[in-house]
Amino acid sequence: MDRSPRFFSDRLIAARPLIGGVLAAAAAVMLSGSGAAQVNPAAAKGNFDFTGWDAYLGGSDSSQYSSLTQITPANVKNLQVAWTFEAGPGQPPHFNPTVAGGRMYLVSGDGKIVALDPATGTQIWKSTEAGRVSGRGVNYWRGANGEERLMMLKDGYIRALDAKTGQFIAGFGKDGKVDLRDSLPPGSVMPARPLMTDNPGRIFQDTYIVSLPAGAYEYASAPADIQAYDVHTGALKWVFHVVPRVGEFGSDTWPEKDREKFGGVHNWSEFTIDPETGIAYIPTGTARYDFYGGNRPGNNLFANSLIALDARTGKRLWHFQMIHHDLWDFDVPNAPKLMTITKGGRKIPVVIQATKHGFVFVFNRLTGDPIWPIEERPVPASDLPGEQASPTQPFPTVIQPFARQGRMTVDDINPYISAEDKAKLRDKILGSRNEGLFTPPSVRGTISWPGHNGGANFGTSAVDPGRQRFFVVSREIPVVIKMNPENDQAKTLAAMPNSNPGLVTYKSPVDFMIQSNGMVGVKPPWSFLTAYDMNSGKIIYRIPDGDSIPAQQQGVDNTGSQAPRGGPVATASGLLFVGTAGDRTFRARDSATGKVLWSYKLDAATEGVPAVYSVGGRQYITLPVGGEGLFNQKGAPPPGSGKYITFALPRH
Repeated sequence: MDRSPRFFSDRLIAARPLIGGVLAAAAAVMLSGSGAAQVNPAAAKGNFDFTGWDAYLGGSDSSQYSSLTQITPANVKNLQVAWTFEAGPGQPPHFNPTVAGGRMYLVSGDGKIVALDPATGTQIWKSTEAGRVSGRGVNYWRGANGEERLMMLKDGYIRALDAKTGQFIAGFGKDGKVDLRDSLPPGSVMPARPLMTDNPGRIFQDTYIVSLPAGAYEYASAPADIQAYDVHTGALKWVFHVVPRVGEFGSDTWPEKDREKFGGVHNWSEFTIDPETGIAYIPTGTARYDFYGGNRPGNNLFANSLIALDARTGKRLWHFQMIHHDLWDFDVPNAPKLMTITKGGRKIPVVIQATKHGFVFVFNRLTGDPIWPIEERPVPASDLPGEQASPTQPFPTVIQPFARQGRMTVDDINPYISAEDKAKLRDKILGSRNEGLFTPPSVRGTISWPGHNGGANFGTSAVDPGRQRFFVVSREIPVVIKMNPENDQAKTLAAMPNSNPGLVTYKSPVDFMIQSNGMVGVKPPWSFLTAYDMNSGKIIYRIPDGDSIPAQQQGVDNTGSQAPRGGPVATASGLLFVGTAGDRTFRARDSATGKVLWSYKLDAATEGVPAVYSVGGRQYITLPVGGEGLFNQKGAPPPGSGKYITFALPRH
């Protein structure tokens, strides 16, 4: 069985002469399989639009970076609230506002799209149809004739909305919508309800690319294929199978039986498109079931991978698998970041991928070649019947992890929990499998640290392309994975792909080791903000990200926020904006040092990514606010209403 982490097409790369560290235009990267399309390496300049905020995370490049410089380290202390928009009752927002066409677009608590005047917060229009929309953002598109559309998922359907009026476009798709299920391969597990995800997808030219969610949290689920549609008509353009069909590249990393029933492998979070080269960089998730793979022996491509696709055709250019045969739910959850670095005197266009298990992988974004060596190292074996864990896993070298990894010991127990909780936690630690990163799940229980809700997550990294810095917010939530045999084995085996009478089916409850006072079981810091110099791969600083209300009530500061999901945004003036849910605070830091230069206390959690934009020569920052956050902070007052708060410097 091939356990190498990286698979190229049989033609690999046509030629790779280096000129100044950038591949020459003649050295076009060939697509996998058939197809004549090519990528022009000379186009990879990284000269993206950093002044606007016309898509989720700032643009299709996902940089979470603004070139605006009106707000500086010297004057940021003068920031004040410019306007507030109440989202209304319903889901607390973690929506990243989009600013384009002279309007700001956001989502209300009842799931409707709202257009505002971005300078005042005055409502321009509100869509009429209620229902769930992509919770992290929408896509703005402007045609050559001046037509403006918003492309989104709504209740599991692709919808096109007139960006000027807020009316859904009736001529799009069938009766104004496209059902993602219509393009699933024959024999797939067909979800009873439309497929819905918070991932807003991306637009490249006139193509809307969307990643399907896994249709169920079971052994058998719908394939989470990547699909592309025509922005004008809703017609399907191409499909990429994240679980290869029999005979496709990567097929030999799965069992052949019941191939159409294997699911998961979903890009549930976010992805990135290089608008200059037309390459889509898509990180994928775990194959179902998340913690047991006895029925799916093999590496299971393209699970837990970064896949580079031609956005025009859906053809694979290259990929790298970061977890083989995942058993820990280590989805790759974060939009890849694009940058040009200097290494050995050469300029190299790179793509940077942060992971749940705390690693940073860096590749030449045209070829997939690792910038620094990645080693396959031996990892612990599984003791579960039928399980075939990979004997090795990829480990980056040079770049230090941003999360704590390894064995959890009794010395790591949170000192701010009760004596009774400490004793119980000590027994749990000593009674579990606990051999460090990649210890497989077990019947006795396995400690996984930083855990499948730890490390990086959606929206939690940013770049400063001018200074070649990479920033990542991470969290520490160790988890116990204790495998319990299913009560109804016959029923589960009947649904399990590639089942056989010798297999035992298992499930694991979620045990984040949350203690009676609401804190996680591990000692602080519970979250970090890490900055890297990407020319060297070295850490510039690694500091606690905010505070925790329960800890502050015990007189303890600088612990890091518990379970933050606030995304950072860097600016050309040298600022880093990031919100934390655990202490309900929005901060501006010096991006070079991490020092807090300004902060603002909120009346609720903040999760998601701020939007940075300019109107009439004035720079603004809009932040989604609402709810408790990922975990309830015991002792915190009830949260205020869901809203969007916008900050700016005072008018002169």
